[in-house]
Amino acid sequence: MKAAEVHDLKDDELVAKLIDAKQEAFNLRFRHATGELENTSRLGQARRDVAKLLTVARQRRIDVERELKR
Repeated sequence: MKAAEVHDLKDDELVAKLIDAKQEAFNLRFRHATGELENTSRLGQARRDVAKLLTVARQRRIDVERELKR
């Protein structure tokens, strides 16, 4: 996911993408721990996607913790 794509998202879309990205990162970590993950570079990419989304959310002053609890 490119940074320009993240900046173009609306607030609710941003939170939804963040939830999906966190879930994907968790699943990749789990698959890596069990030895099922073949493309380990995807792990780093997932972490960077989460970081990009969190950065934009903080710039927009979105309360990420409150939104994720919903």
